[in-house]
Parts: sequence; structure tokens; C-alpha cells
Amino acid sequence: MNLSILSLSDQRDLVKSKEMTASDLALACYRQIERLNPTLNAFITVIPPDEGELLKSGSMPLMGIPLAVKDLYDTKGIRTTGGSKFFADRIPDEDATVVSKLKKAGAQIVGKTNTHEIALGVTNNNPHFGACRNPWDITRISGGSSGGSAVAVATGMSMAALGTDTGGSIRIPAALCGVVGLKPSFGRVSLHGILPLSWNLDHAGPITRKVEDAALMLQIMGGYDELDPVSVKTLPGDYSSHLKDGVRDRKMALAVGSFIEEADAEVLEAVRKAARVLEAQGVKIVEVNVDFLKEAALANSLMTQADGAAFHRERLREHPDWFGADVRLRLETGAAFTSTDYILARRTQTEVKRKLELLFEEYDCLLMPTTPIAAPVLEGEDALERARQLTRFTAPFNLSGLPALTVPCGFTKENLPIGLQIISRMWNEAGALRTGYIYQQSTDWHTQKPEIAK
Repeated sequence: MNLSILSLSDQRDLVKSKEMTASDLALACYRQIERLNPTLNAFITVIPPDEGELLKSGSMPLMGIPLAVKDLYDTKGIRTTGGSKFFADRIPDEDATVVSKLKKAGAQIVGKTNTHEIALGVTNNNPHFGACRNPWDITRISGGSSGGSAVAVATGMSMAALGTDTGGSIRIPAALCGVVGLKPSFGRVSLHGILPLSWNLDHAGPITRKVEDAALMLQIMGGYDELDPVSVKTLPGDYSSHLKDGVRDRKMALAVGSFIEEADAEVLEAVRKAARVLEAQGVKIVEVNVDFLKEAALANSLMTQADGAAFHRERLREHPDWFGADVRLRLETGAAFTSTDYILARRTQTEVKRKLELLFEEYDCLLMPTTPIAAPVLEGEDALERARQLTRFTAPFNLSGLPALTVPCGFTKENLPIGLQIISRMWNEAGALRTGYIYQQSTDWHTQKPEIAK
């Protein structure tokens, strides 16, 4: 049976009906890890299967389904490195809140995934644990900073995975690796027990193969946590039951303007075609200029670097040489920003939030590319310069805190995945997921697999 075409719900049903066991699913993942991880380097730590836990998980919502966890999430008794030399041997005493929730739901954690050092970057070219490579072309980046999680899901090394997102770090690697990534609303998912990059911009969310899997994961991951000071008390979301409600007569904005049009032509064409697919489902598509998002992306970058420099201030002062060159430069740049710079960025944040609130009073969702380019090459003079473009379309929605979903929507001539980003108003993950699901059901991009994984 080809597990790669099954949703988490499908797999759960197979375990429930005893057509397959949780051990079978775990074994399939471990075989892929053994075969592919030496080449792709998706995992920093692989966790051996616990047969006792698998047996106990049989009646739980996730039924022992194997998941991977970005190596920023604390895992009790298992090292959590943050992709950093500083934390290379750190072993937490307790699980992050989200990890605890997934375990209670019956998930089997197969390993801790590779990340850009301290999550401050999008190449996942980690100087301490090695580069994580794109399964569609191993000479290219996986995207980051949740690159290992995206690669694990794209190749069947894991059925789903956890990521974090400060400027696009869930959505970028998901788009570049041809899978689904969801950044929930700020405050929806607990950050307790996750190594911070920016206390003001960090989000936690899932990377999956299908939209319905992201909905199921969010159902388990979400909810108020008193241990997280930015967690928000909201009504419990129901993300799965309304996926099939349809989008007929919904009004959606298609992002246009000079800010968007700097993207590669192949990317823009794929997103326009995606809009036409939704139009055929009864959606009314209206082109909307979003040039105001340029300032949002710049403000998010400034705040990320400044916040990162604040959190790592002692490490930067005592052992700057322990950071990789690219991360050290970003932290030093962040430390050099003035309070005036930061205050102006916060003002931009307030203004952009209001503009987006007004936009979503008129439109259900905003459609735009996830990244302006497909996966850049890992090495070479322009590798970092190309990679810097990747946060252009994702960072504004960290600044605003809005829910944003990426789904596969095509391929370049070089057979590299392209992502469609679907954004909605605050707390409306259900609307973004529904739109993504309807698009997914009308296309087959999400069923494509890299040759290396077959």
C-alpha cells in the first residue's frame, strides 16, 4: 500500500480497522529515514521506536501515527539542539506543550528535524549539523528554518511534522518541498517549551502532505496555555468538519502590484492558474494591490533580528565565534538597531494590521505566492542573495499575526515545486483551510512525489 497518498485520517482508519498497525506505519518511516537521511540530512536525532507506547496509542486520536518534531521543541529526555553549538548536548526535563499534546493524542515521535541555526535563516545550511537538502534536487536548499520537517514529510520519513515560523519558516520549506504548511494565528498554538527567536513574531504549526492533515494537527495542537504569556483564550476551533463546505460565492483577493510582480514569471503564472481553479468553484476573484506589504516585510526582518539579538545577547557577547557566520552577522545587525528603528517597525506593524483588517472586511481570503522564487541552489556566490528573497511574501503575516496556509500549486520548468499562499483574517484558520482543501481536491499537485522518495 502506498502510504504517501493517504491522509492522517486514512491512516488512522486503517489502524482502527486493524488493516495496518501503528508499528507498520512507524517501520515504513524508519525505512525511509535509513534510506534517505544520509543524503538529505532531514534529522539531527532519530528516536528509536517504543513498542510499548505504540501499543498504548491504539485508542487515541492519532493511533500511533509517526510524526517528526523540529529540533526547537523540547522533548523530555531527548536532546534539543536548536541547530546550535550552544545547545548541542541539552536534554530537557519536560516536553514542550505541543509535544505533550501530540503524545497524549497517541503520536509516535520518530525524530528531531534539522533546522537553520537558532531558526535565524531560510537555507537550512547548518554549519554544526550539516545542510538539509531539497528532495526534488539535492543541489538546492530545502528552505528553512523548518527545512528538516518539510523534507521528512515530502519523502515519507514522517507522516507529518512540527515547524516554527517567524518570517516564513513553516511556509517557505513546505512550498519549496511541495507539501502543505500552516502558520496559525499568533496566540493560537502554545510556544511554551520552544526555543524562541522572536517573542513577538514566533508561531508554531504543522507541516503535512494534505490540507485535511493540517486541520487535524491544528485541532490537537491549538488551545490556550497559561504557561505561554502570548497564548490567547479563544473558543476551541473546529477545523476539520467544515473543510468540505465549499467556497461558492466567496469573494477573494488576488494580490497584484509591483511588490508581487517582482516574483519569477513561472511562480506568478502558477498562482494565477490557481486563482482560476478557485474561480471555477464559484469564487469571485478580485485583483487587489498589496504594495503596502513591502514595508511589513522589512519591519518583520528588523524585529526578527533585534529580538533574536535580545534573546541571545549573552551568548553573542561571550562566544560570538560559536555562531555560524551568517547567523552571527544577523544577530550583530539586530543588536545595532536603535530604539527608534524598533519603534518605527512597531508602528508599521500597527498600520499594516489595520490595513489587513480592512481588507478582510471585504474579502474572505487573500491569494498570493508563498515564495517569489523556487528553491535556490545551496552553494555558489548568489546562493544567499537568492535565499534572502524567500521571506518577501511570508513575513508580512508574521508581523500581522494572521493565519496563512501554503499548498502546492505547480512546478517550474526545472521540476521544482511552487506554493500558493492563502491568508485569512485573525482566527479564521478554518476559512484558509477550507479554501486550500477545495483547491487541493480540484488539482493533483499534492500527489506528486520527488523521485528520491519513490
